[in-house]
Amino acid sequence: MRFGGVKWSNHDRLTQASRFFPRGMADLSGSWIYEGPAADRLWQKSAIGRPVGEGKLELSPAETMFVHYHRHLDLPTNDWKYTALNQNSMLLQEYSILEALRVPGNKLILSQNMELFSQQIHPMSWAARWTSNTHPRNSKPVSEIRWFHESDKLDAIELHQWIIDVSSSGRIPEVLVVDEELSVVTYHLSSENPLGSFQEHGAIESLANLSGGIASANGLLFPSDDWNIKQLGVPTSGGIHLDSIACEIIQGLNPISEGAMILSDLLNRGLVIRPGFKYGTRWRCYDKPLGEDHAPFLVVLPEDAPRDWAGACLASRLASGVNKIWLHPVGEGNSWNYLAITRPPPDSRWSNPNKR
Repeated sequence: MRFGGVKWSNHDRLTQASRFFPRGMADLSGSWIYEGPAADRLWQKSAIGRPVGEGKLELSPAETMFVHYHRHLDLPTNDWKYTALNQNSMLLQEYSILEALRVPGNKLILSQNMELFSQQIHPMSWAARWTSNTHPRNSKPVSEIRWFHESDKLDAIELHQWIIDVSSSGRIPEVLVVDEELSVVTYHLSSENPLGSFQEHGAIESLANLSGGIASANGLLFPSDDWNIKQLGVPTSGGIHLDSIACEIIQGLNPISEGAMILSDLLNRGLVIRPGFKYGTRWRCYDKPLGEDHAPFLVVLPEDAPRDWAGACLASRLASGVNKIWLHPVGEGNSWNYLAITRPPPDSRWSNPNKR
């Protein structure tokens, strides 16, 4: 892609903060210096663009489209849109994201303009968001924004680090995803710490001390009598069934698979583990004894996780539809963290206004 005279690759779009507008008059595929009577009002009231002199406002291509459609300003030239779209293949998608955020009244400052307020955001963030009743000149942003096309790769490890960094600054990590119809959906990202009520029950030690068992469906069956591992095991007419991942712990395999490491971590967290097949995940996890409440978590194995944002959106929506949180394990040394992608509250679900 090309923006303000600088060519971008698709990967560059995810690291916009490392790019800056040129400071002179850009060509039509880049920023636009607007010198009309609305310049001061656009900046003072709506924090759109970047002041570059008295009565002058530098607008990104997406901001140029926004002020055209929502502030009724003429485009720089009759063929501006054609030229801009030819130079930036993702301009319509970026505009759809900006429109979804700004139409409800949010103030949005693009990463390259944050220096105007002596504030910084994460290098991977595209923009910072202020609520409609605040302004960047006298308050701090409530969230940092990244956006993706539905076909973009889901990089859970990189995302999780972004979440940690943004959350530590007191801001909400927000992701907006745009699809082929230019429809936008919003997600909040978080690092979850799922804990259950069986943390002191020694499930791993109990599994390691099991012996025998009858082979069944890639796992083992054990007698139901005196079964005391309350966190694991599916009761059947033939006994308690443990799957192949749990059997790695029983057999003392070294090294164990990634799935067995995650299962061990979930058990050590005191969670009750049951299959998650009917929810499209590996496990559903209860934080209380079975029968007391529904399972609040669905956990996917990284090897089975969605590879792009279309899949991640589907998984998160399915989980939210049954009032559960979809978790993607992320390894860090010998420990595991859990990336959650959830739908935000109704008053924070930024989406497109009615299409023209």
